[in-house]
Amino acid sequence: MAEIIQRDGTWTFDGETVRVVPGRGKGIHPLRQELGECAVPLRALSGIAFEPDRKGGRLRLRLREGACPVLRAANGRLKDASDPYRLAVEKDRSGVAEYFVEEVRSALLIEQVPAGPVDGFLLPGPAVPVAGGGGDGTASFDGKVVRLTWNWKAKEVKTSGGPVDFPVSEVTAVHWLPAIGLENGHLRFVRDTGPASAPVPAAEYDPYSLDLWGLSKKEYTAALVAAAVLVRLPGAAARTGAGTGTAGTGTGAGTGAGAGTEAGGVVEGAPAEIAPPPADDHDVLLRRLRELGELRQAGILTDDEFTAAKQAVLKRL
Repeated sequence: MAEIIQRDGTWTFDGETVRVVPGRGKGIHPLRQELGECAVPLRALSGIAFEPDRKGGRLRLRLREGACPVLRAANGRLKDASDPYRLAVEKDRSGVAEYFVEEVRSALLIEQVPAGPVDGFLLPGPAVPVAGGGGDGTASFDGKVVRLTWNWKAKEVKTSGGPVDFPVSEVTAVHWLPAIGLENGHLRFVRDTGPASAPVPAAEYDPYSLDLWGLSKKEYTAALVAAAVLVRLPGAAARTGAGTGTAGTGTGAGTGAGAGTEAGGVVEGAPAEIAPPPADDHDVLLRRLRELGELRQAGILTDDEFTAAKQAVLKRL
């Protein structure tokens, strides 16, 4: 078991899962607070890094492309402070951070987890019900129905019609864009309502969009609503064999698509190569040792990497 406890949060690793718990207090970004605890299976990781600086540094998990619906919804637009897979490390805990990195890297090497993209979400996404937003309104989602409510700053075209409700079965895509500079952002839901008859209006006039102004960090929580909807988009179960939705119909994100079960984020029919062997399967572990030796002989592993990985395997025998 590896563990690092900081004001920014707590990370633990039991050999199979990195458990990420955000810290408490005003300094923690609202997106991380609202998302809460995340259990990241080893097979969802492509790597981990410790980035030192004079104040301490940062631990950063690198997830496989398409594994996390939050990252899929954000499409690379999260700032460091809002990144749920980043942990600020105090200066006197740098050694613990480096040990944590070594443990996770050794496990990735032993289990031979591929670093490439995955076909489906390996994390379940935000728990429902979930709500977020700001600007001219708030979006909420209970797992079946999306609801948009307006505040006094919304345009009359929105407030005159009152709150907007629609089932997730009507949604074909969801787009989240934070405010950047002087440009407003938005949370936009694209619905399957037949052939398009008119151009899509700007978010401030669109009753199926929130107009995000960037005046508060709280607006970033709209990305959590987008992520929760992504894993439940219609048609996903047929494409992946899993029980929730994919992002395949259109965030434009560069992080892949797929689906996962709500209970554990495990995708049915996922490639067998990413499933870890039982901890007590000695034959599998002995095979790992032989494979590590072959990798060293081939020059793929350095002596130090081979020694670290070998020790990690021996601990499990």
